[in-house]
Amino acid sequence: MEPAQLPQDPTHNEALPETGLLRAKQIHRIFGIGLSTWWLWVKEGRAPKGIHLGSRTTVWRAEDIRALLEELSAEG
Repeated sequence: MEPAQLPQDPTHNEALPETGLLRAKQIHRIFGIGLSTWWLWVKEGRAPKGIHLGSRTTVWRAEDIRALLEELSAEG
């Protein structure tokens, strides 16, 4: 029996934890956007700045991502 695979549909949202840290590869799938679009949002200030853990590792607080989702939902 093969393990269940997530659908490739970009509208599929991953489960967003209540707390913890998320990487860009997790976040862009939650929003249903491309990874480059996520980084553009961060650069433009539409998304929160990440926390740099190292030269090539950036994470975001789940609480900040949840707040952004709520803000975007309220906008329509």
